[in-house]
Amino acid sequence: MYTRRRFLATSAIAAAGVGLAACRDAAQAQPSTAGTSGAIGPLNTRAIPSTGEKIPVIGMGTSGSFEVGQSAAERDPLREVLKRFFAAGATVIDTAPTYSVAEDVMGALLAEQGLTGKAWLATKLSGVTGREAGLAQFSDTLRRLGTDKVALLQVHNLGDLKTQMAVARELKAQGQVKYVGVTHYVERAQEQLADVVQTEKPDFLQINYSAVSRGAEKRVLPLAQDLGVAVLINRAFEDGRLFAQVKDKPLPPALTETGVTSWAQAFLKFALSHPAVTAVIPATGKPDRQTDNLKAGTGPDLTPAQRDALIATFA
Repeated sequence: MYTRRRFLATSAIAAAGVGLAACRDAAQAQPSTAGTSGAIGPLNTRAIPSTGEKIPVIGMGTSGSFEVGQSAAERDPLREVLKRFFAAGATVIDTAPTYSVAEDVMGALLAEQGLTGKAWLATKLSGVTGREAGLAQFSDTLRRLGTDKVALLQVHNLGDLKTQMAVARELKAQGQVKYVGVTHYVERAQEQLADVVQTEKPDFLQINYSAVSRGAEKRVLPLAQDLGVAVLINRAFEDGRLFAQVKDKPLPPALTETGVTSWAQAFLKFALSHPAVTAVIPATGKPDRQTDNLKAGTGPDLTPAQRDALIATFA
């Protein structure tokens, strides 16, 4: 069980080791925040346990938000989303070949702005069965993203696990992939995911975690921390539903005292305040919301008392 005592102890270890100050999630539905177009301070970074490489704590998902057509009305906001993302020092982008055209759109917009080489790209082996199908899908993903390698290749929702993990590791050995991982996005799959992490010991796992869905605290997150597995968090906004639940509610004073100015920042900081978490990957197609999300990657993490204050909002 993930207790407050364990939280305090592991937070101290994490702060000493990596410097806490230093699957997808649907495009969020939070209201616009005034002043979100200003400059953002340096994003905090955290180390990937298997290598020590540091990545920014706020990344970006693409499900929904980058599944758009070719018109300027659809793509211009995404151009600005990417511009703000990289200007803030963010790099981690999570996508999948089964997010309709998201990989095509992302690849085209990165190339257009000369950003492909700056992106820390994570994608997936998704909805395929068999080695040849996995290799073919990955080859097509590289074409769609306009690159010859990616940082992270994940077996999506544990599908065809043994075969696709072998494919991912084969590609890692060839230098086309730096890290391998596994993903899921619902709490009912977390026990199975934990079993897989214990057996396979991937470089990364990706799972859902939020102020109202804390099942990952029971086993998955402590196990990842114990085994040195990096963690990406999806659905930190519960596909936007958290914003509806706090509509017209003020932020808890305990959070505003730390400089949190929006519910989006509060929800993202909640996920990041667990010491096992490496980065959070919210998705948005709106520039101002991107800026707001990125602000959650600056400043201190939430304390246990501040986490409790946020949880109490949903009691």
